[in-house]
Amino acid sequence: MRLTWGSVTDVIGQRTGLQTLDTDCGRAYCYPELTGACAAGDRVLLNTTAVDLGLGTGGVHFVVARVPVTPELTGDTYVDANNPDDGHIMKLRYSPLQRNVLAVESQESPWHAVMETHDGLDGVPVVCCGLHSQVALVAAAAKKAQPTLRIGYVMDDAAALALPLSDLMADAVDVGLIDVTVSTGQAFGGQLEAINLHSGLLAAVHVGGCDLVITGIGPGLAGTGTPFGHGGVAQGEAINATAVLGGVPVMCLRASQADARERHQGISHHSLEVLSRIALAPAMVAIPFVTDADWRARVAEQLDAMENPVGHEAMELEAAFYDKEALRGLTVTTMRRGYEDDPLFFEAAFAAGAVGAAIAVRTDGDGVGDALPPCATRFDISDMIKEQ
Repeated sequence: MRLTWGSVTDVIGQRTGLQTLDTDCGRAYCYPELTGACAAGDRVLLNTTAVDLGLGTGGVHFVVARVPVTPELTGDTYVDANNPDDGHIMKLRYSPLQRNVLAVESQESPWHAVMETHDGLDGVPVVCCGLHSQVALVAAAAKKAQPTLRIGYVMDDAAALALPLSDLMADAVDVGLIDVTVSTGQAFGGQLEAINLHSGLLAAVHVGGCDLVITGIGPGLAGTGTPFGHGGVAQGEAINATAVLGGVPVMCLRASQADARERHQGISHHSLEVLSRIALAPAMVAIPFVTDADWRARVAEQLDAMENPVGHEAMELEAAFYDKEALRGLTVTTMRRGYEDDPLFFEAAFAAGAVGAAIAVRTDGDGVGDALPPCATRFDISDMIKEQ
């Protein structure tokens, strides 16, 4: 860990759970839930490790502690008015920044009775994502297909732990694509807090009232080029949790026409490993419509060659489903690529949202046609699209 002291020169942005600061050491993020809110002139202890190593935080430091320019003192203790939660469950536990939250499961929670009496998802679909950027795309597609759906995002703790870090999620909530956010495990900052992924999924449905749930990692993804040394493993674990709870897991494929790395071209090895080696229960795999014949053949070949020990099924869209207007003004990129650069990535996420919406509204299966390899049914989603 690399720490250095600096001074706040300006607060250049803030929203619930996150401040963006200019300091004399560079740009920094502050989580008021952990340190209290910063003001110009405050002395701050900054974690500069990722920036010093040239890692993917966008050149941003993180505030570890602050010395207010005009501290409110009670004896020798700073009074922090930014942490009013009454909960006793600790997140980031046993670390210097551990904090208490009001978890939905806690005895002091107003939702304790709900969580005590509900142990299943009652068939609600859960779209399981492997990348954070897929979440808003899935939600936009689902709202396009069925605008009345109430959609929740359940963030696990396999990547970023602070949900407020996500600009994309803040914007998705603002424009109504996501109705409820839940942070689980050691992750924090959601509208609801849960102790683990299973409880988080239950909370989204039975506390948040969601018809469709999207789950996945937060911003940032660890990757090592090894079969299991990546954040995408969490996607398979989400499929398992959904199945155990009686939900319908929907697999959002990571797919690309533009990634320079061979292992991520067509259907990414992350997705293939999740389906063939990590998921212990069958999922509904959303297959996008691929306009380019060569890429369509490649995707079909990868699916045909994939091991399928648990009997995953698939729904393939019969037309492209991506719609920029459905994003309601949000700009979504993956590895700095937009739709024009890598349409397969975006179509795959939109396919997952469309399939999730179809399951949520309990369509009667109109349009089911020819079987797809290795174990799939063709599903024409167009019949259930509702005009917005």
